[in-house]
Amino acid sequence: MDQRKIGALLRDLRKEKGITQEELAEKMMVSNRTVSRWETGSNLPDIEILIELSDFYNVDLREILDGEKKGEKIMDKDLKETIIKVADYKEEEKKRFVKFINIVLIIAFVLGTINMVIDFVDPQNTTAVFDFFHGFCGGVSYAALAAGVIGTSQKLLNAITKTK
Repeated sequence: MDQRKIGALLRDLRKEKGITQEELAEKMMVSNRTVSRWETGSNLPDIEILIELSDFYNVDLREILDGEKKGEKIMDKDLKETIIKVADYKEEEKKRFVKFINIVLIIAFVLGTINMVIDFVDPQNTTAVFDFFHGFCGGVSYAALAAGVIGTSQKLLNAITKTK
């Protein structure tokens, strides 16, 4: 998939329609700068917006993704519905991941707070119970923080490598 080619096609389609980047940005509810980035090929629209653009310009989504107009018939309803379902699934996957990371970080925060309270109540860890809970809470909170950092770093790394 050639982003510059796609961007050039999006620019040509917009010009054929006789509208400005500002007008398209307003229609798609994005900024002018976003439309400019699409048309220069430095960024691609989300799949939902690609589908809207396909409908708006009256071209097949596959033509946009190929970066060239072929004059084929408009994308059929089944294909469009499948693409929307895939996009929805991907969005749900993101939500589940964010929820998981939030839970892990909340656990880290709560256990870290308990650890600090134990330090305040018994700074010398004179009792075996406090000593155990101090070590347990400290260890689990650091492990949860590490899991959160690793999880978000991996997602970030995947997002960066996909855009290049």
